[in-house]
Amino acid sequence: MTAIRSETSPASSPPAMDRRAPRQVTRVSYALAAIATLSLVYLLRHTSPSCFHASHPLELTLSLAPFPRTSCDAASRRVVPPDRRLAKLRASPRWRRRTAALSASVFPTLRGLGLLAAPSRVLCLAAGAGHAVDALRAAGVRDVTGTDLVEFPPLVRRADPHRFPFSTAAFDLVFSDDPSAICGALLPSRLAAEAERAVRRGGGIALVVDREIETAAVAALFKRSRVVDVKDVILDGSQVRLLILQSNGTTSVLH
Repeated sequence: MTAIRSETSPASSPPAMDRRAPRQVTRVSYALAAIATLSLVYLLRHTSPSCFHASHPLELTLSLAPFPRTSCDAASRRVVPPDRRLAKLRASPRWRRRTAALSASVFPTLRGLGLLAAPSRVLCLAAGAGHAVDALRAAGVRDVTGTDLVEFPPLVRRADPHRFPFSTAAFDLVFSDDPSAICGALLPSRLAAEAERAVRRGGGIALVVDREIETAAVAALFKRSRVVDVKDVILDGSQVRLLILQSNGTTSVLH
């Protein structure tokens, strides 16, 4: 009877090491949590509000400290000034082709209709990197404002096309060379209404649209303008359609 009790007692109670294992895991977890908390507090207390140093605003250097003091110290990168970036874009073949196409196929038509001149105030929608803005300025138009959902300095500023930050009748011409400016808008009718609000009475609205899109459907979005010209042009090697309207307070109807 005594022998049987001695054989079964080890199986009925776990070894001492098994009892200590959960405690050790718990202690290690607490220690790691404490280290992580202290590291986070250190980073928050030593975070710089800017990645740029006051004495050298365009210079970023890697920290020689064993532990980075800020995220900028750990991941430094070179900053390209907007003017230098624009110079590189202007030197690209695509930029030159776009500028040449606008100057040869689009701007003369707008001038012939009396909608574009050197003193004109022009608003460019969906301007992207600023092809049209740069081309208009190169053509002698002095007051050109480029807008898009994403800012791209120095030619394009950020603005919501459904709610322009401009006063009523602030521009002589609203222009876009992006086929998706109106057809790809979230609310095309709202964008059209904003374009008509921003342009003065008698001013122009010129939009490039895909040839597959019905011109009448696009023109119907503009309730206070009339169509004065529709022309096929070639931009970036593709044939698109240029729709030109004039704000005159009447509903546009295209036959």
